[in-house]
Amino acid sequence: MKLSEFQRAVVDEFGSSYGQAVLTDLVLGEVGGRTAQQALDAGVPAREVWLALCREAGVPASHWYGAGRPAPKP
Repeated sequence: MKLSEFQRAVVDEFGSSYGQAVLTDLVLGEVGGRTAQQALDAGVPAREVWLALCREAGVPASHWYGAGRPAPKP
């Protein structure tokens, strides 16, 4: 998962305002007790951070994979 895909997935799932708060306020035990933003800044792969964020925030598993990717072109 590219960083741009991660950012798109956060906005798609949480919205832009709440998504920003989730990135900077929600502490994720799976990535060393850091926020998602801190984990990304520390070099944790975006996919790992996304999955940790999904689990911690209660995002349905059906939204975890393929998140952030643009829709296929017809």
